[in-house]
Amino acid sequence: MGAAFEIYVLAGFVLARASAGLTDSTIRNDANHLELIRDWFGRPLWEMQPEDGNVYFGKVLRDARLSTRTGRAAALTVFFRFLELRHRVELHNLTGRVVECPLDEVNRPRLSVDPQLRVPPTVEEIEQLFTGWREELLSYRKFAPAARNYAVARLVADVGLRINEARMLDLDDVRWELGRFGKLNVRHGKGSRRKGPKPRLVPLINGTDRSLRWFIEDVLGLFELDLSSHRTPLFPSERKNAEGTCTRATADVFRRALSESGRGASSGPVMLSLPWSPDRR
Repeated sequence: MGAAFEIYVLAGFVLARASAGLTDSTIRNDANHLELIRDWFGRPLWEMQPEDGNVYFGKVLRDARLSTRTGRAAALTVFFRFLELRHRVELHNLTGRVVECPLDEVNRPRLSVDPQLRVPPTVEEIEQLFTGWREELLSYRKFAPAARNYAVARLVADVGLRINEARMLDLDDVRWELGRFGKLNVRHGKGSRRKGPKPRLVPLINGTDRSLRWFIEDVLGLFELDLSSHRTPLFPSERKNAEGTCTRATADVFRRALSESGRGASSGPVMLSLPWSPDRR
């Protein structure tokens, strides 16, 4: 009865999370967290008490990464919420105890206990960064990936995309016919509360239409791509897939390029003449 009921409850939890619209990867992560806690505890999770939570998160996971501790705590908390809503009576009849989450406001791990103050750069500082970056492009050994990194950063700054949202764009997602300046079909927009991608249309404002048109017309052709495909990445890598065409660049590539250009901006731009550079004025 106990083992069969435990499997039944976990299967119901997975189905409920899928019904809520969470992605498969999120559900797998939560299930994996619960399985690891179950392996340590050695008994059904609904038997955990606050003292067990103290030991597990205060000793066993004491030296684990903060993201691991908070992710595991979040999975355990939502699982107990599910137990309380769906199986409170059955578990009381089975164990003789009322289901109680072993984590509360006192012992629940938190991602950060210190306030984080992030001061955004001024408009002048942003323009200084991109002016210097644009004028240094010809000094790079490989122009195409350098120009691609610049175009992604410019797009992120001008229309507020996340880097991962930008890297997942395809060439077909640029819809010049929509609106006054054109729009981007952001199919992999970040959803709230881990509910998966939330697509949206983003207008190409703040001069983004000019910089993006420059990239597509003058830079994209330097990569080996099948432009007739409906899944041609807008920002490709130099690496090739099995068909010999370029794969999609990773988010780490763009983050690293932005970080390096930000560090170099303090030394001042290298003044070069770029007749092909996008007109930002």
